[in-house]
Amino acid sequence: MEKKQDNATFIFRKKNYKYMFIGLAIIVLGFILMAGGGSDDPNIFSEEIFNFRRIRLAPALVLIGFAIEVYAILLNPNKGK
Repeated sequence: MEKKQDNATFIFRKKNYKYMFIGLAIIVLGFILMAGGGSDDPNIFSEEIFNFRRIRLAPALVLIGFAIEVYAILLNPNKGK
C-alpha cells in the first residue's frame, strides 16, 4: 500500500496575516472612535455626535482598514521568489 504524503500548503503567508491584523486593528479603532457621544438623558440633545472624530475620522479609518484587508488578501507573498 502506498502512503500518500499530504503536503498542506497554505494560501496566506506570514506577511498576509500581518497586514490582516493591522487592517483589523484599524477597523476596530474606527468603530471605537465612532462610539459614544450620546446623552444620558433622552430629553437632552447632545451636539457631540456631530464632531469631526465621529463624522469624518472614524469612518475614514474603517474604510482604510477595509482597504488594507483587501490588499492583504490580494497580496502574493511568493511574487519576489
